[in-house]
Amino acid sequence: MNNKKILITGFSGFVARHFVDYLNTLEINVEIYGIDIREPEYDLEKYLPRIKICFSILDMTDIEQLAELFCKFMPDYILHLAAYSSVAYSWKNPTESFMNNSNIFLNLIQTVQRYNPECRILSVGSSEEYGNVERDNLPIRENQQLQPVSPYAVARVSQEMLSRIFSDAFHLKIVLTRSFNHIGPRQDCRFAVPGFINRILDIKRKGLRRGEIETGDITIVRDFVDVRDVVRAYYLLLLEGKAGEVYNICSGKGISLEDIIAIIARQVGIEVTTKINLEFIRPRDNQIIVGSPFKIESEMGWHPEISIQETIHDMIQYQERI
Repeated sequence: MNNKKILITGFSGFVARHFVDYLNTLEINVEIYGIDIREPEYDLEKYLPRIKICFSILDMTDIEQLAELFCKFMPDYILHLAAYSSVAYSWKNPTESFMNNSNIFLNLIQTVQRYNPECRILSVGSSEEYGNVERDNLPIRENQQLQPVSPYAVARVSQEMLSRIFSDAFHLKIVLTRSFNHIGPRQDCRFAVPGFINRILDIKRKGLRRGEIETGDITIVRDFVDVRDVVRAYYLLLLEGKAGEVYNICSGKGISLEDIIAIIARQVGIEVTTKINLEFIRPRDNQIIVGSPFKIESEMGWHPEISIQETIHDMIQYQERI
């Protein structure tokens, strides 16, 4: 990827920032154009001189704005991260979530087809696409039937189907992921794990040694992977992933939210009890999501390197600093 041009959508999100941080460790020269509907909250010039970054506020539902962008910046690679990525948000705002996530991707690949069909695209999907999977079919492989159970998940399946159509019909070089729950420093507290950390740290900040937090269903089991491992996978797939193929990005290990809370409480040094708040319960939820990383491990040599304990430690340290 040395001396290449990368377009990153959803540039102001926490995954994009970790991706740029990872590129910076590789000591390669790249030119990045970032687009988002809000400004990034960090200094883009700190990556100079190797990584040159331009940024624009851009509404991807406006295909003409995308066309104008491609006329001035012709990327070799596109990392498509832009989305309303909260399942909970999609239940409260199903039309906005579905239309936005589907339309912005369709606009993007139409623009690529028109202006730069040789560009490589990483289409980031979600493990939510799998829906409720029987225990006998765990860990989930990429050939598992998709049974989405939320508006967000349906939009991600739609994005994946559009990827396949344009890959087959127009030979676009689209590589697909189904990314499992990724967490790490800087993640928004609207998401479950950083939200737990913030509430438990609030107990500590009050000088208390024990306290109670409100939660949704904490019996659900998820496959958590550190965002810093995730961006390594994205980099490899951008370079070497097979067009039209989908790859799980996961750890292969499941852990309940209840056990996550216990790890946080132990590291913070607080005794925590939990109380169910019905407002946090989703209309439908996947009870167990555990993926198999076999495909990306065997083809790309990627495997997760950061343990859940280390991830939570780093997330706690980050929240204590801000």
